[in-house]
Amino acid sequence: MTDPTTDEATTSPLTAAEEAVAGGGRALSAVLHDLRAVDGALYAAVAATPTPTLDRALRRLSHAADHSKISLAIAGALALGGPRPRRAALAGVGAIAVASASANLLGKRLVRRARPDREAARVTVDRHVPMPTSASFPSGHTASAVAFATAVGVVLPPAAVPLGALASAVGYSRVHTGVHYPGDVAAGAVLGIASAAAALATAAAAAAPTSRWQTALTTSRGWLGHVTRAARGR
Repeated sequence: MTDPTTDEATTSPLTAAEEAVAGGGRALSAVLHDLRAVDGALYAAVAATPTPTLDRALRRLSHAADHSKISLAIAGALALGGPRPRRAALAGVGAIAVASASANLLGKRLVRRARPDREAARVTVDRHVPMPTSASFPSGHTASAVAFATAVGVVLPPAAVPLGALASAVGYSRVHTGVHYPGDVAAGAVLGIASAAAALATAAAAAAPTSRWQTALTTSRGWLGHVTRAARGR
C-alpha cells in the first residue's frame, strides 16, 4: 500500500518549482503588458500634439537619416581633417556597420514587432515618411545614429555633444513621423551604444599588434644604434 504522505513529499518540491516558474512568467508578462501600454500612450500623445512648425523639419531629418546618409556625410567631412578626425570617421563608420547588422539581421528578426498604426493614431499627413516594411523593434535609424555619435565622440570628444544631439533628434523624428514607438527608439539607442563599444574594442584589438611591432622596432633601432656607437668608440 502506497503512503500518500511519501508521495506528496516527493512531488511537492517539483510542484513548488513549477509554480514559481509559472508565477515568474505571469509577472513578466504583466510587466511587458504595462510597458507596451505606456509605449502606446506615449506614441499616441506625440501623434495628438500639434507641432506644425516642427513637422516639416523632422520629416526631412528622418528621411535624411535613411541608410545613415547624414552620418556618412559627416564621416566624409571628418576624413578630410587630420589623423585624429580620420580615426574618428573610421570608428564611426565601423560602429554604424555593427549597429545596422545587429538591428536588421538580429533584433528585427527575433522580435518581429508590428509597426504602429499611423492612421488609427491620426498622425498628420504633414509628418509622413514612407512606412518601412521591416519589423518595428528596434529602431535601426536610432541605433546607427547613436552608434556613430558614440564612437566618434570617444575618439574626438569635441564632436560628442553635437553628434549626440543629432542622434537624439533622429531618434525622436522616427516617433514624430509615426513609424516607430518610443520603446523602439530607446532600444535602438541602447543597441547603438553597445555597437559603438564593440566596434571600438575591435579596432583597439586590431591596432594592438601594430603598436607592439612599432614599439619593438623602435627599441631595436635604439639598441642597434647604441651598439654601433659603442663599437665605433673602441
